[in-house]
Amino acid sequence: MLARLFAYVQLVLPKFWLTAVVYRMARIRHVAIKNFLITRFVRLFDIDTGDIKLVLPNDFATFNDFFIRELREGARPVDASSAAIVSPADGTISQAGHLRGGALLQAKGIEYSLDDLFASNIDDARVFDNGCFATIYLAPYNYHRVHAPLAAELVSASYVPGELFSVNVATAANIRGLFRRNERLILNFLTQHGPAALIFVGALNVGSISTPWTGELRPRHAGGIETIDLGSEKILVHKGDLLGWFNMGSTVILLLPGELCEWRAGLCAGATVRMGEAIGTLRRLATEA
Repeated sequence: MLARLFAYVQLVLPKFWLTAVVYRMARIRHVAIKNFLITRFVRLFDIDTGDIKLVLPNDFATFNDFFIRELREGARPVDASSAAIVSPADGTISQAGHLRGGALLQAKGIEYSLDDLFASNIDDARVFDNGCFATIYLAPYNYHRVHAPLAAELVSASYVPGELFSVNVATAANIRGLFRRNERLILNFLTQHGPAALIFVGALNVGSISTPWTGELRPRHAGGIETIDLGSEKILVHKGDLLGWFNMGSTVILLLPGELCEWRAGLCAGATVRMGEAIGTLRRLATEA
C-alpha cells in the first residue's frame, strides 16, 4: 500500500522543481556543507568506500562530484572474453529477457513498446523486435558511471524530453509506461556483429545526464526530440569504456537483436550486477568457441 501511495503521489509532485532544488544542493561548494552531505549519505546508504579513487570527503569539491565518483583502477575488471556482453553499470536488474515482438516488460503485468521508447526514431526501434533487453536500476548507493557493454561505434544520439518519475521498483510496478514517459538519452551503436542501443532514463532528482559527446543535458519537460551532433569523426569505444553518468540515480536499458544475444542464467528481476561482469554472450562467438 505504501509503495503504491508513493508511486501515485508523484502524479501531483512538482517533480521538475524538486529536481532543480536537488541539482543546486548537490553543487554547493561550501566545505562544511558539502562534507556533511557526503558523510551523511555514505552512512545512510552504507556506501562501500574501499573502491573509491579519491579520499572522502575532502577530495570532492561538491556532493555531485562524489556521486559521480571514479573508482580505483582494477575495482571493476571487465570480462575480456570476445563473446562476453558485460554489464554497463552497477545496479539491480529491474527486468531482463526477450521482447515479445516490439513489447518490453516493465514490471509484472505491465508492458510498453519499443516505438514509444524510441519516440520518433521508429526505424531504430524495429531492429530490436523480438530482441533481448536488460533494464538496470541504479540505486542511490551504486556507482553511477555507465560503460560500454561491447566494443562498438557510436552512430547516433538523441535526447527525448519527458517526465521525471522515480524509477524504483515501487514506481515501475504502478506507473504504466514509466520508461517511455520519462526523459531519456538514446545512444545507438553498431558492433562488429550487429546493432545495439543503450538508453539513459532520467528520473526524480536526476539533475542531469552527461556523456563525453553531449556534455550535460538538463531535464526538459516538453519540446522536440533533439538529435545530438556527434561530429564527423568516428566514435569508437572499447568494451568497458566510459559512456556517461547520471548526476543522481536512475536506470539504463540495454537492447540487442535476439539473434545476437543470449543472457546468462539467472539474469532476472532482483539480480544484482556489477559493471564489467559478463551478463550475456554473443551467440555467434559463443558457438564458434
